[in-house]
Amino acid sequence: MASKLQRLLESIDPARTIDLTAARADAAVNSFRIDRGIITNWEEFRGLLVRFMLHVECGVLRLPSHVEMPFEFHWGRCLRPLERAYGSSSGPKAAYEMARTGSEGGLYGVLKAVAREISGEYAENEVSGRALSYWNSLSVDEQLAASTEYLAKYRDLLPGELTEGSAARIRGNFVKVLEQHPRMLQRLRMIGRA
Repeated sequence: MASKLQRLLESIDPARTIDLTAARADAAVNSFRIDRGIITNWEEFRGLLVRFMLHVECGVLRLPSHVEMPFEFHWGRCLRPLERAYGSSSGPKAAYEMARTGSEGGLYGVLKAVAREISGEYAENEVSGRALSYWNSLSVDEQLAASTEYLAKYRDLLPGELTEGSAARIRGNFVKVLEQHPRMLQRLRMIGRA
């Protein structure tokens, strides 16, 4: 019978979180209709990105529709994926220039980057929520046992500076370790494919 930790790790496996969320975002990108591949008006660009973000969120979260809010509210939410994809100070302007000129993938490249950022954020939120819920359901003794169980299985995959001695850095930040676990597995799987 699988332990509580093993059930959690199975539920946050990248195939069930990161990859699945990315696949939903890709499907949303592919189902989003635009009239042309170049946009030369800033307000039109902003409007398109807001519609796109709402479309991707509905696809990623499997929602039938989005909540109606003022345009500026949604635009403010668009800024975060743009800034993460293209830089915090000039992200929106850089994305607009790509959409306006067709450079670096043009509008389609911008939409793909925004979708990737949105799906990444939602996957991280899902993993974090599951990890915190799991951790908060454990007694102190169970928390200590869980970190010991994790180290027994994954110690060789973790950086040596984190596992030296009694692995206090792992034990003291175990929720963060759990939150990073799917990314670690995803990187290892990519190495295995190379």
